[in-house]
Amino acid sequence: MFKNFWYGVEFSHDVKVGSPKKVKVLGQQLVLYRKPSDGKVVAMSDLCVHRGAALSSGTLKGDCIVCPYHGWEYGPDGAVQKIPAHPDKGLPRKARVDAYPVQEKYKMIWVFMGDLPEEERPPIPDWSAVDDTENYRAVTGSFLWHSNYERILENGVDVAHPPFVHGGVFGNIEKPEVPDFEVEESPWHCKISVKLNPPASKGLWGAITPNRTKDLSKRPLVPVSTTWWLPNMILLEVDTPIGALKIYDVNIPIDEETTLVKYIALRSFFKGAWADRDARRRVVKVLKEDRTVIDTVRPELLPFDLSDELHVKSDYNCVLYRRRRKELLEMGWGVEGNTIVGEGTSARVEARVIPSPARKEIPELASAWNFKEVRSRQLLESEAVRRGTTPLTQATPHIPDEEPESVPTTKVPAPGTDNKEVSA
Repeated sequence: MFKNFWYGVEFSHDVKVGSPKKVKVLGQQLVLYRKPSDGKVVAMSDLCVHRGAALSSGTLKGDCIVCPYHGWEYGPDGAVQKIPAHPDKGLPRKARVDAYPVQEKYKMIWVFMGDLPEEERPPIPDWSAVDDTENYRAVTGSFLWHSNYERILENGVDVAHPPFVHGGVFGNIEKPEVPDFEVEESPWHCKISVKLNPPASKGLWGAITPNRTKDLSKRPLVPVSTTWWLPNMILLEVDTPIGALKIYDVNIPIDEETTLVKYIALRSFFKGAWADRDARRRVVKVLKEDRTVIDTVRPELLPFDLSDELHVKSDYNCVLYRRRRKELLEMGWGVEGNTIVGEGTSARVEARVIPSPARKEIPELASAWNFKEVRSRQLLESEAVRRGTTPLTQATPHIPDEEPESVPTTKVPAPGTDNKEVSA
């Protein structure tokens, strides 16, 4: 999991004035609330610096959120404004929590989970089609997985699995070959475009499209594209014979093995509200088919080395994703170093706090926690010793990286650098 990115964490319509909302991302609890004064959304750590109570269980007082335990009042910047037990005393310098930058666009609330200055932050992708209500009808929904978000992301952009996982829906087992594809990429995304043979349509779709024929040669090819954006976003685009279908989703990493998918499905056909229920049903059907497979994939987390799994040409976008994620880990953008545990060898409760931009500007915030930061490797080694199992340092040795067979070799630029066009 990675810090220093914008994360879509909730639909805008689900955060209302007067109702603080708890969300979890990257293993960290956040509280979201909408300010009564201007309607803007605030995101901060859902952990009162006083005694660790959940601020999301509190109430709003003006634009402040009030801790339900001792009534401490936190302003939108994360700083404590009032301590009711000692109203005449000065406020401690450490009386504040992390507050994170927020943007509200494309029907979602985006929170920047990191401490980079604004000019260095990776962009939120262009999802402007979501706001095009003239040409598209949108439905939204959520779907919970017990799988790692990166496994889900790779599945979502994999152009070779539909015939076997979604046969009869939009995969064609009669023609599973993946033809040559076009590639568009930047330091933050990769888009693959290909024309596939569709399965024979059934039901209402079969009655109005040329794909109803059983003769494969008479079914027109369907343009399909899949796009990933770092760190966790996907777009599936299908130009069906009756119109365009676009499914955007964010794969929210609740923790390493739990993912909450929030999707926005657009269609340029059947734009009446009467078709919304069927549109959601079709998206959920595909997600359930994927979940059946991905929940059983081992290992649960992506291997660090490319050579640990076999790759072929149709895996190009997945291989590029893995190369980029390796660069990010080497840049120190992983969240493992931001795990906190209580002082003392017997403490077993862990939490994660991603540093906010204010930590670089406010020294008191940087030292506001009566905790110590430790790396996940140290946590795992301590747990291994406690259980009497093999420590991580004695596990399988590192395998040198190798280029996968049949995959085009490209030089991957570091994020933020210029990128040359690459063809597959």
